[in-house]
Amino acid sequence: MNTSADLQRDLALLETIEQDPDINQATLATQLGVAVGTINWHLKRLIEKGYVKIKRAERKKLRYIITPEGIALRARLTVDYIEQQFLLYRNTRQRVKEYLEQVRRAGHHAVRLIGEGDVADICRLTCLEMGLAVVEDEDAPALEVVGLKVVLHLGGGHD
Repeated sequence: MNTSADLQRDLALLETIEQDPDINQATLATQLGVAVGTINWHLKRLIEKGYVKIKRAERKKLRYIITPEGIALRARLTVDYIEQQFLLYRNTRQRVKEYLEQVRRAGHHAVRLIGEGDVADICRLTCLEMGLAVVEDEDAPALEVVGLKVVLHLGGGHD
């Protein structure tokens, strides 16, 4: 069974190979931030399934060629990835809206945002949309971004 991480790695491999068919496994591993053995395992799988072919370019050099099936797989994986990201965006936005309604019902008009990254940006945009200010006040209720999750601290700070 392929995990989401495996599918994302397959997509990254297919995209990288498409850009540079002469790339070697060590460079792929460095670019994707994984071990060479992981790249080797993924490539073997993609080759066995007919998504990638190997052609010997020079004595010790290999060239990876994405088959038409591999191009179709890359397209499907890209669409799946985009759909997953939109689902994450919509779910996060809905959760943050519900938290901000709680903040309003508690009589507050501002929140503090703890955390960085894309999820924090979604929180910031949702606050703006709902007319709640994002402040640095330690006593304000806080939206804390923990990985891909958002936690509400109504009492301010970390309760």
